[in-house]
Amino acid sequence: MRPHPIDIFITSPHTRMQRDVKMRYIGSKANLLKNIEMFIAENIHTKQEVFCDIFSGTAVVARHFKSQYQIISNDSLYFSYVIQKAYVENNSILKFSKLKNCVNNPFLFLENENYGNFENDFVTQNYSPAGKDGRMYFTEENARRIDFIRATVEKWRNEHRLTENEYLYLLASLIEAVPSVSNITGTYGAYLKKWDKRAFKKLKLYQDEVFSNGMKNKSYNEDSLRLIKRISGDILYIDPPYNSRQYAPNYHVLETIARYDNPELSGITGMRSYDEQKSAFCSKSEVNEAFHQLIASADFSHIIMSYNSSGLMKENFIEKVLKDNGIASTYALQKIPYRKYKSKIYNESGVCEYLFYIQKKTQSAIYAFSKEKKLIVATPNLSYKPSARKYIKSPLNYIGGKYKLLPQLIPLFPQSTETFVDLFCGGGNVGVNANCKKIIFNDMNSILMELFSAFNTMDLNDLLAKIEDTISRWNLSMTNEEAFLQFRKHYNKTRNPIDLYVLSCYSFNYQLRFNNAHEYNNPFGKKRSQFSDTMRENLIHFVSKIHSSKVKFTSIDFIEFPFENIGEKDFVYCDPPYLITTGTYNDGNRGFKNWTKESDKKLFALLDTLNERKIRFALSNVFSHKGETNDTLIEWSKNYNTHHLKNDYSNSCYNTNRIGSDEVLITNY
Repeated sequence: MRPHPIDIFITSPHTRMQRDVKMRYIGSKANLLKNIEMFIAENIHTKQEVFCDIFSGTAVVARHFKSQYQIISNDSLYFSYVIQKAYVENNSILKFSKLKNCVNNPFLFLENENYGNFENDFVTQNYSPAGKDGRMYFTEENARRIDFIRATVEKWRNEHRLTENEYLYLLASLIEAVPSVSNITGTYGAYLKKWDKRAFKKLKLYQDEVFSNGMKNKSYNEDSLRLIKRISGDILYIDPPYNSRQYAPNYHVLETIARYDNPELSGITGMRSYDEQKSAFCSKSEVNEAFHQLIASADFSHIIMSYNSSGLMKENFIEKVLKDNGIASTYALQKIPYRKYKSKIYNESGVCEYLFYIQKKTQSAIYAFSKEKKLIVATPNLSYKPSARKYIKSPLNYIGGKYKLLPQLIPLFPQSTETFVDLFCGGGNVGVNANCKKIIFNDMNSILMELFSAFNTMDLNDLLAKIEDTISRWNLSMTNEEAFLQFRKHYNKTRNPIDLYVLSCYSFNYQLRFNNAHEYNNPFGKKRSQFSDTMRENLIHFVSKIHSSKVKFTSIDFIEFPFENIGEKDFVYCDPPYLITTGTYNDGNRGFKNWTKESDKKLFALLDTLNERKIRFALSNVFSHKGETNDTLIEWSKNYNTHHLKNDYSNSCYNTNRIGSDEVLITNY
């Protein structure tokens, strides 16, 4: 029975019945929803708020759990994104009020109006026998009805007769209706050579009720490995592809109907290009690394994963990755007997669906070493503080590091902070010493962030063992320049983050330096550089601190950083490149973006916006240096508080001492 002729009602989370999305979607979890819900209840015993479905597909899981959580959903396919936007993100009632003067009921109109002639008949010409290629995805009548609906909905949108939510809802209704009249066995990778009886049915738009959970849900249309670095929450549900068949070509017709972009088609089946939508999870050579990266980057307290026993990744590998990145004692696995496909042509016995669970690591251990440099103590500690000195020093000798200024900076920071954003973190000296509940380290140097992420994801025992093993295998020392050069060449081919750290240990002045192609080009240390006891100690303290803290590493341009997630209880620290100085990381000659007057202005405008939102910030910079002054900075700073710092330390961002420089910290509190 259909809803009111115009309004699409919002239903209560306690009264709405879940509808299985009958789209014949590979890997749909419609029949496993109760199992997933019970599995969560068995393993998570505290109240959680944010649930992320990062491979959403037809959004059946996200829609099911919308009654219990704030939802984040995502999929790389656009037609999936449309469904998510219509049913997951949207909480508002749909009235179609701007259509009332010409169309009483948009659904009845779209289903029954004589479609006549219209400009765009792409579906008819390419996916029905009416076209020159004679493809049999739809009968000509249904193809023309699809074209009419799609073109009309687009026309209404362009005429501003639909709100964005109404537009997406109508589009989602069409996408969900199309499979019921498609002449296929299950996917759109091929059409049947004879007509299936369902293809002759008249196309009917499905109208599902819009369900409001009263929360700010968010849907995305991105690659999961990119998105995971920018989101956080409580429960991450992972349902990745499990075989080598890419989803984009299997659902190319739905993708084209959703986009309606008249793409160039190829082949007997009329395939659109999907080069930008290929998933690493469908590649045997890439899936293991992709999964490890996804789990390591996940800023979620709990991970639930569905996978098929016939998938590319093996059970023991999945278990190892989860335990390496989670609390091993919380690991759980449930095996559910399940047919590989519910189709007419395939039925393999013995296949089961896996449900994995792990609680992500939120704490680590403090390590002590014997005189022989062997690890002898590993005890948990939730609030790590180094005993040998007051502040932790970065394991990297990063140009512009603020370690020696920490005694002046830290006392000027707020004493109570939820999230500390180190927006231009560099070597991480400031962020790692912040007094807060969560640290976000951000820097445009993505290579640096990959290195820190690797530190964060590896067990300290394994990290130190790998470093020592690498040094031994490559015969690295303070005197073996040839070994160093061979190892540098090896790193530039493989780009392994831990190898980069080892390379820096034997480089000139222990620094990271790259050419425009992002190839490491720092020369040999010449009897001065090695993985010394001091470097080992710095690494241990730094890694132990980030392991025992809630941290996130991102590589986002400051102007694009998601400050919508930052509030009044948080704090933003900025140590950007200094305009009137010269440094290897801001001269535009090392493959990274240079810093200009326009960059300064954009940063000042951003900080003004944060101030308006009552978000506390602090900016490190210099008013003057070697006779030059930053007049724009000086003028802008008059609106805030300026603290002049002592300038008696070296390794500055401009390769000279700070004599004659006026370094300042500007705050809005």
